[in-house]
Amino acid sequence: MEKLLKNIEVPTGNICIMQGQKGKLEFLSLGDYGRNANVKADFLGLKNEINGVPNGKIMPLQEKWVITISSQYGCSMMCKFCDVHKVGKGINATLQDLTDQLTNGLLLHPEVLETKRLNIHYARMGEPTFNFNVIKHAAGLTEEVKPFLSKSHIHPVISTMLPRKNKRLLDFLLRWCGLKNNIFCGDAGVQFSINSTCDNQRKEMFSGNSISLDEISLIGKLLPFPMGRKYALNFALADYYELNAKKLLELFSPDKFMVKITPLHLTNSCKENRIKTTGGYEYFAPYKDAEESLKRAGFDVLVFVPSIEEDEGRITCGNAILSGTMPNTKYKIIL
Repeated sequence: MEKLLKNIEVPTGNICIMQGQKGKLEFLSLGDYGRNANVKADFLGLKNEINGVPNGKIMPLQEKWVITISSQYGCSMMCKFCDVHKVGKGINATLQDLTDQLTNGLLLHPEVLETKRLNIHYARMGEPTFNFNVIKHAAGLTEEVKPFLSKSHIHPVISTMLPRKNKRLLDFLLRWCGLKNNIFCGDAGVQFSINSTCDNQRKEMFSGNSISLDEISLIGKLLPFPMGRKYALNFALADYYELNAKKLLELFSPDKFMVKITPLHLTNSCKENRIKTTGGYEYFAPYKDAEESLKRAGFDVLVFVPSIEEDEGRITCGNAILSGTMPNTKYKIIL
């Protein structure tokens, strides 16, 4: 197993740097406040408006543990809201790299012998659909986790920006959805990063590197009907991003797709490009109209609001310590 080079403890977990087979990789081990604290989703019975998520104590890892690993060294998507491209171009992590990140993450807490839910997100650095090792790795997760956690409910998740230059994008997604339905009996996640229903805005935010909404819609029609949780259309909403529920309904079936709404996180790239979600880290208000219009269109809607501590701790999407940043909240260097 490759060597752990750095371990930074932040209030909700650990940010780690590992020596990979092709360079340095970054992964996270995280706890969760619990969905009652930071999620509004009427379809799950979570109906309270999230007006401020207090910095507080996370749930025991025996209840929920999240390990977020990198599918690539850096990223070539050049998204305007993300810092990961500053690490370098997207070079695929090896299958051993993926295994070593997960193993190193599990070894951080040898006292945890089982957990009710182990979320494994291929979402720290890189665009996962370029790397078919991700599918091989996910298919073997049960055996890989068993020596560390004898009993655990494993939930792997990919989040994709749907890259234009990936000629095997549909192949990857069909294989992942087959894994979701057949190996994990529905308990695996697929998230499409959409962010806006305006193609011109999407071209700008993804630097022209994502396919159009019409092309994404066609892929959505070709995917099998999901077992378990529906496929997610993710909207990280900034002040000027469009979210037109009527247009979305014309493109995606609410029977196959749910909608997830989050703020854009406080990355250096967002600050440099003056992209922000006013009030999005404090109150439910910026999402209320969007949520209501989407529910009227027939979509299940989940609104996730992080705490300031999570964003300033650099554990949210779009951040990377390898890009030259450090947490802006209290932290401790363990290694």
